[in-house]
Amino acid sequence: MGGRARYVLQVARKAPGTEVVAIADVYEPRRQETREKIAPEAQECVDYRQLLERKDIDAVIIGSPDHWHVPMTIDAVRAGKDVYVEKPLTKTIDEGPLVEKAVAGTRRIVQVGYQQRSWDHFKVARDVIASGRLGKITMVLASWYQNYLRWDPKAAKVDAEKLDWKRWLGSAPDQPVNAVRYGRWRWFWDFGGGHLTDLYSHYCDVIHWYMDSYSPKSVQATGGVHVLDYLECPDTINAGYEYPGFTVVYNGTMVCHLEGGNIVFRGSKAMMKINRDGFDVYPEGVIPAEKTNYPEPEISMRSQHDGTIDHVQNFLDCVRSRKTPNAPVGPSAAAARAAHLGNMAYRKGVRVTG
Repeated sequence: MGGRARYVLQVARKAPGTEVVAIADVYEPRRQETREKIAPEAQECVDYRQLLERKDIDAVIIGSPDHWHVPMTIDAVRAGKDVYVEKPLTKTIDEGPLVEKAVAGTRRIVQVGYQQRSWDHFKVARDVIASGRLGKITMVLASWYQNYLRWDPKAAKVDAEKLDWKRWLGSAPDQPVNAVRYGRWRWFWDFGGGHLTDLYSHYCDVIHWYMDSYSPKSVQATGGVHVLDYLECPDTINAGYEYPGFTVVYNGTMVCHLEGGNIVFRGSKAMMKINRDGFDVYPEGVIPAEKTNYPEPEISMRSQHDGTIDHVQNFLDCVRSRKTPNAPVGPSAAAARAAHLGNMAYRKGVRVTG
């Protein structure tokens, strides 16, 4: 019940015809805060399996650290629950086939938290690319910039007496309680995968979806921990992915946030720049060659609200209709796999084949 899970839970609670009846977290203060603010009548559980034993629960929301996503999802679908699970779906490449098999075998609804697939302007932009408006796309540039310099690791605190640390670790190697690792788990290899799994996998999924290509032929990556020396994963990274017919480059850093996250599709007829605020399509041949200013966009659309709202509603609709949700397990496992390949290339210092 960290920040993201609480937000998704609040979105679900506000949707028509839903009730929050139980919450699970190994940290007592988070359980109590969530119950008090979101669902005062809900049952508190230390072990999520206790929640899964309840026959009156139809669906669960999983917002755990990455290394718990697949174990919790498999346990949930086998217990007869539908699942909304945050991205990345997997912690390792090997987990992909395991969770796909479990979901297929139980026929449960599983929605992965790639909310772009339910976001109106992302859906419209996909139709624009499918129409051929951009021409031949040979290069896709993705980037995501955040600023962790504003966060002081020395100020990180956790009450070890109220945290079931062993249960939180799960399959991760045994280690002492550490407030920084607990609070910033995405940036430690035992629990997450840094830039590529936490940020790039969102846009990797969009690129796969738009280009209808889900498996890179090869990956290269470079970067390092240049400033944020309390992290294991690189604070700055560049990754290059080769797909059949096009190339993807991702740039990311955690020391400056200007521009946030963007994707640029460069085609022979036009260029599209898309992010969570909206998208624009800029035609080729309007301004003189190699000028650095953009022409006026020929297509433009702005976002009206957070796509998470639509994504959660799509999940709830599919729980009732039993239709396939917008971000099912197969494509989501592919996006996670691409991120894992990038991390393998970075950590080994070699080109990795897909």
